[in-house]
Amino acid sequence: MSEVWKPSVTVAAIIEREGRFLMIEEQAGDGLRLNQPAGHLDQGETLTQAVVREALEESAHDFEPTALVGMYMSRNVSSSRGGADTTYLRFAFAGTLGLQHDRPLDDGIVRTLWMTRDEIAACRERHRSPLVLRCVDDYLSGQRAPLSLLHTDPSVTASTEIAAGVAHG
Repeated sequence: MSEVWKPSVTVAAIIEREGRFLMIEEQAGDGLRLNQPAGHLDQGETLTQAVVREALEESAHDFEPTALVGMYMSRNVSSSRGGADTTYLRFAFAGTLGLQHDRPLDDGIVRTLWMTRDEIAACRERHRSPLVLRCVDDYLSGQRAPLSLLHTDPSVTASTEIAAGVAHG
């Protein structure tokens, strides 16, 4: 039986303040890259829980998602990871920035910075994903969908033991 293909699900926080966007600079396998606070969906969490967690881990700020900016797919064939071929399914959220916490940033995150759309566009070669600028442009165009479009069945967030019992019961 052949292996089943699955995209890697990620979330991103699109955070704008006075015409500038909160970005992170992170060490990647191919050098310093720019991205929104973003990361992978973990087992047992909703998409909105994931983006809140990732924003806190990568920027040390609370984040409250208020709308879905878009759902995006991209593919990356990594030259630094032996040609690993990964398709990403990204859910980008607009929201409000909350309190900043005195805590270390996630491993690999060098710093946070605020950049205008033009500054972000001027350094495309440093973007972690081809979707970084697209998400900003969609946000600036007013693209928003209500969070009510997202539904997470309770089986996703139930404890592992309960979920295993339901699956085998």
